[in-house]
Amino acid sequence: MTTAPSTIEKDPQAGKPMIEMVDVHKWYGDYHVLKGISLTVKKQERIVICGPSGSGKSTLIRCLNRLESHQRGRIVVDGMELTDNIKKIEKVRAEVGMVFQHFNLFPHLTILENLTLGPIWARRFPKKDALETAMSFLEKVHIADQARKYPGQLSGGQQQRVAIARSLCMAPKVMLFDEPTSALDPEMIKEVLDVMIVLAREGMTMIVVTHEMGFARSVAHRVLFMDFGMIVEGNTPDEFFRNPRHERTRLFLSQILH
Repeated sequence: MTTAPSTIEKDPQAGKPMIEMVDVHKWYGDYHVLKGISLTVKKQERIVICGPSGSGKSTLIRCLNRLESHQRGRIVVDGMELTDNIKKIEKVRAEVGMVFQHFNLFPHLTILENLTLGPIWARRFPKKDALETAMSFLEKVHIADQARKYPGQLSGGQQQRVAIARSLCMAPKVMLFDEPTSALDPEMIKEVLDVMIVLAREGMTMIVVTHEMGFARSVAHRVLFMDFGMIVEGNTPDEFFRNPRHERTRLFLSQILH
């Protein structure tokens, strides 16, 4: 299991929550995928969500930028409630970066073009500013030398670091990670986690769906366990791993911790 350094501060800022979910429900037809989710995330707080496949983890974070719509309850991101209002959805998406399991880079564009597309069209950055921003973030994720290549010429770990840099180019207030290392070979996982650790040190508000428990132990303020569309348990990493309260959590940890 990949382990991350344990040198990150543990106290998120107080004040107005960055994210609020209140009694959120989501159905796919007759399938009730989210069942009364309530969650508050403070500014600069880092949440890790774990749980078995099909428990609703990815659906939960996809609801936070309206990639999925909820049918009941309230979701508020940085003071804006997510409804069917397209302008509000666009505003929220501009503030919420998301990194997917499978990179989602445009294969016909160079790395640099992938990074500048959003800032130029969505943020109205001048091309020169967008290019400078893109290069600065490619340097941040240690991949500036790949700027003129195409995604297919990069390794999986490199592509995922590009995906993170692309999200950062939009200057998000929140970063969502949906199992960002699960499609990677083991030797590539660390290079992606290292970038995420740097973001954590810099105070980025983060919600991460992952089974990388070393990362959860050292980076998260809270670890949540989901099952059957519900948050079964949530606690600080120390308490979550040392003293899980629910039998279902204990069973899951016994299967995933080696």
